[in-house]
Amino acid sequence: MDRKRKLYAAKAAVILGVIPILLYAYEYGPDAGVVGVPGETGTCTASGCHVGTANSSQGSVTVTFPNGQNYTPGVKQHLVVTIADPATTQRAWGFELTARSSTSPQSQAGTFTPTDANTYLMCASTNLVQQANANQACPANLPLQYAEHTLAGYNASRGKTGSFNYEFDWTPPSTDVGNIVIYVAGNAANGDLTVNGDHIYTKTYTLTPGAAGPAPSIDAQKGIQNGASFVQGQPVAPGSYVAIFGSNFASSLTLADTIPLSTSLAGVSVTFNGVAAPLGGVTSGQINAQVPWSTPSSGNVQVVVTRNGVPSAPATVPMTSISPGLFYVATDSTGVNRPAVYSNSTGRLAYPAGSFSGLTTEPAKVGDQGTLVLLATGLGLVAKTPADGDALRDSNGKVTTSDTVNKPTVLVGGVAANVVFSGLSQFPSVYQINVILPAGTPTGNAVPIQIQMNGVTTSDQLKIAVTN
Repeated sequence: MDRKRKLYAAKAAVILGVIPILLYAYEYGPDAGVVGVPGETGTCTASGCHVGTANSSQGSVTVTFPNGQNYTPGVKQHLVVTIADPATTQRAWGFELTARSSTSPQSQAGTFTPTDANTYLMCASTNLVQQANANQACPANLPLQYAEHTLAGYNASRGKTGSFNYEFDWTPPSTDVGNIVIYVAGNAANGDLTVNGDHIYTKTYTLTPGAAGPAPSIDAQKGIQNGASFVQGQPVAPGSYVAIFGSNFASSLTLADTIPLSTSLAGVSVTFNGVAAPLGGVTSGQINAQVPWSTPSSGNVQVVVTRNGVPSAPATVPMTSISPGLFYVATDSTGVNRPAVYSNSTGRLAYPAGSFSGLTTEPAKVGDQGTLVLLATGLGLVAKTPADGDALRDSNGKVTTSDTVNKPTVLVGGVAANVVFSGLSQFPSVYQINVILPAGTPTGNAVPIQIQMNGVTTSDQLKIAVTN
């Protein structure tokens, strides 16, 4: 009998020794599937990670939606989850949230993106057997996504009474999938890392799809232009950065924040002859995009802009193998247009000192072996072609260089500079040309700098400062 009791005691010691580890793990956020989605685990009280009955206390969990309870396909929203509880004993806070199709609760609706260290993604298989956390995206084999608090978020919430907020982004599906249900669970905890004394709250929201709005339209006159030179009617080249002008493209400015560039921003996408183009930014009247590398380098191609599933009428743009453009930065106080040209050794733009308030600039020097760098687009084929929307990467994923097949001529004040490198930079569609200014290069505060390639010479209206 004594031996049996000792065995029971030993087993209890093992179990009790494990429980604190399991409880501590929930500081990082719960397992997937405890937000009340039909067919999943239920809630944190039903699944056994907390005792009690959900929504039985005086607090709440709520989600603030920036545009009310509706969504526009593909248009990102910033969500705020608030867990509130008047009890002064509740001084640590956590949550889990997911989005599902109203007609198919097991179908993920959109994607979540953490915007600070307080949240991350919990990714899961459709049967919840496989789970893993992620910072920015879930792998394809774990399609279900849950936004939830991190250890950093838990620590930030400790000691706070009354309520606590968590924030993150949600991007709905790119097409209208009907109503979407948001499931959220919040924990107003007492912070003792046991299953007792915590208050669990749940809530659901049903979001309806908003109107798709008017069809986007590509301007018949401005059309598609080199994204650096902005010469109307000039052909563009594969791999180059272009500007597409028109109307009803987007409701507000949205800029790409990742590399590789996405082919969809704010519900907007662009195709060249049916191939999706990586996007750098969208506004109501302009889209910046990369022409896919596979686009034909001669003849006309069709360009279509699609917003929230509604396509524009196709526009045509003439193509060529090389169409150089030097990037413009700004016009200074003297009315001189300044290009993206800087010293490789100092990183300072090659303008007169004091050209722009708060910016340290200095003239380029004739004969300086520290090269002068020009940023351009449309310089044509490169020795090794990167993936669309990305820089060239080696086998380890690190960014590497790729020389242009054809070498440009760079004129500074009409004098050819010594080109020591011409190739892709670390940014998609942006080429870099490194030059040394030879003796005899004109000096002054407004010396024209131009690129010549394929019979095209860029404008002489972009000027730098040069000194001996």
